[in-house]
Amino acid sequence: MPKDFQTFQQAIGVEFNDLNLLRQAFTHRSYLNEHRDESVGHNERLEFLGDAVLELIATHFLYQKFPAEAEGDLTAYRAALVNAVTCAEVAQDIGMNDFLLLSRGEQKDTGRARSILLANAFEALVGALYLDQGYEAAQKFITAHLFPKIDEIIRRKLWQDAKSALQEKAQEREGITPHYTVLRETGPDHDKHFVVGVYIKDTLLAQGDGKSKQEAEQSAARAALDKKGW
Repeated sequence: MPKDFQTFQQAIGVEFNDLNLLRQAFTHRSYLNEHRDESVGHNERLEFLGDAVLELIATHFLYQKFPAEAEGDLTAYRAALVNAVTCAEVAQDIGMNDFLLLSRGEQKDTGRARSILLANAFEALVGALYLDQGYEAAQKFITAHLFPKIDEIIRRKLWQDAKSALQEKAQEREGITPHYTVLRETGPDHDKHFVVGVYIKDTLLAQGDGKSKQEAEQSAARAALDKKGW
C-alpha cells in the first residue's frame, strides 16, 4: 500500500481494515490498461454500491432534518445533495484529487471531465467504507463531509427546478425559449455520464453534467442562471 493512502486516511480520520478496498476506490478503469500487474480492480462496482448507500443515508438525513417538508421537496433536496457537482466538490475538499489512479491520458483531464472522475471516486469511497466497516461508519463519514453542503443548497435554492426558472427568465428578458443539446456521452451503460449545453438560438449559454440527461440539463440551467445573473 503506497504511503500516500496512509496520508489520505489520516486526513479524513478513517483507518481502513482492508487497504486494498481503499486503493480500489481510487482506481479508474483506464489505470489498469497501463498497469497490467495491478492487484486490485477498478472502482466501478464500488461506485455502484456507494451510490445506493449514499442515497439511503442522505434520504434518512433529510427525512429527519426537514420533518415538515413534502416528498417532492425532499426529493429535490436529495438530488441537489448527492449529484455529481456536490460529490465532486466534497471530493476536492477532502483532497481526493491528489490520489486518483488514472491513465496518462485521463490525468490530463481538467474541468468537468475531472469533476466526473472525482464524483465517481467519492461514491466508490463510500462503497468501500461501507464494505470495510459497515453502515454506521459510512453514515459518520457522509455526515461529516457531505451534509454540511445542505445549508448552501437551501440558501442558494440549488434544489429548485433550474430549467423552469431559466425558461421563465429567458422568455421574460429575451422572448426566447432555451433549448438543450447533449454534447458528450461517456461511460458504460450502467454508468453513463452526460454533458449538456443550453442554448438561446445558436448561442451556448452554459454547460452542465450529470448521470442522466435530466440531471445534466438541470446543471446546465443552473450554470446559465449564474452566468446571466438571473
